[in-house]
Amino acid sequence: MTQEEPADRLALADRLSLRLGGLWGEDVQVGEPQRLSTGASRETWSFEATTPGAEPVRLVLRRDPPGQHDPETMAREAAVLPAARRRGVPVPALIDHGSGGESDTGDGATGLGAPYLITGHVDGETIPRRLLRGEDYAGARAGLATELGRVLARIHRIPADEVPGLPAPDPLDWLIEHYDALDEPLPTVEIALRWLHRHRPAPTGDTVVHGDFRNGNLIVGPDGLRAVLDWELAHRGDPMEDLGWLCVKAWRFGAPDPVGGFGSRAQLLDGYAEVAGFRPDEQTLHWWEVYGTAKWAVVCGMQARRHLSGSVRSVELATVGRRVCEQEHDLLLALGVEPVEGDPVTAPREPELHGRPTASELLEAVREHLGAAGSYHARVAANALGMVQRELAVGAAQQERHERRLAELGVPDSRAFAAALRRGDLDTADEAVLDVVRRDVADRLAVANPRYRDRPRRGLRAVPATFPRARSG
Repeated sequence: MTQEEPADRLALADRLSLRLGGLWGEDVQVGEPQRLSTGASRETWSFEATTPGAEPVRLVLRRDPPGQHDPETMAREAAVLPAARRRGVPVPALIDHGSGGESDTGDGATGLGAPYLITGHVDGETIPRRLLRGEDYAGARAGLATELGRVLARIHRIPADEVPGLPAPDPLDWLIEHYDALDEPLPTVEIALRWLHRHRPAPTGDTVVHGDFRNGNLIVGPDGLRAVLDWELAHRGDPMEDLGWLCVKAWRFGAPDPVGGFGSRAQLLDGYAEVAGFRPDEQTLHWWEVYGTAKWAVVCGMQARRHLSGSVRSVELATVGRRVCEQEHDLLLALGVEPVEGDPVTAPREPELHGRPTASELLEAVREHLGAAGSYHARVAANALGMVQRELAVGAAQQERHERRLAELGVPDSRAFAAALRRGDLDTADEAVLDVVRRDVADRLAVANPRYRDRPRRGLRAVPATFPRARSG
């Protein structure tokens, strides 16, 4: 997220005043908009609009960032919000939307510069860790998994013809296409793809799917759910995709309960059944959890490519690329493959030429400085330096072990390993194959996020013994 100059914010306020004035037919004064830290793919602004003789109205602007305009997606989101509201789904009230250019009004001064939505403000909290740990939300947490089930069932009752133009991709085709496009094959994902093909359930239906229904895209108050946000990935498909995505381990943010950290799968399915009239099958839900975990691994890679390509230079997107190993770890757990523990990170031998502080000690000093700065992006940068520090300490030794393991399988590198799994030359259930995958994932995790392995596993659904257990020792 860039830091806009005050003049830029005031210019945006002027454009919002003109736009809303033309929409409402009276003078509108807009206070200086404040950029919110939420939203990885769009700008999000909070502002107040005042008309003569009335109290200020709190509103939210979401618009595409420069160079990434997607008017079709914004238009679909503008169509789905009122359709969801009509079906009893709590969403912010849509105030205005447009392509952001002169064509919106015929007056270039009122264009907002990019496709946008303006909605009403909804009070509440969106930050997952506050929702999962704050005492103010203890009462809301108690019934939230069930309520989320009810809301998802209402979403899946939205008539698809009320939201024209929704894409309807085949989920596995989408996953393979985007995974292959990254051109960074991962044996763990290859194993998951094989499992997904073999165990794919029959479709549950063809409905409107939110596409990103999870903790972090919800506004919650002490009384419970207040709004569902971020509909930009809405599409047509199997409604169980939304339920499985909500249960992906990444969206529990360290909490043990499987439904976004809030509650149990049984609560989610009970709530869904109250509105939908049927209770989804738990085996089907599990398939979609595995699918969602593999999808998030691929999306993490896609986010990193935005940074690496230069389209959006961002330390946050860069570090997301190193989170792929967290999803690999979770995929192994979801498939019943017990991960192993990586070797501990120890201090490297430092060359004496440059004296003290050593390179590692300098990195540690900068990490401490950034961590103390307090801002979100400073903390992200501190985490990135921690990865560098750990990789400098053990990366060379890890690479040597990795190459020895691959040589024992008869493959020269990870790319060839993944290709052999794709072709079927190596068996995804072979104990020796799985042992290499487990140990490689453990080493990557020891550098990227050594604490992740110890995050709670309660709520992870056991699967049939499709794969052998980890070897002891």
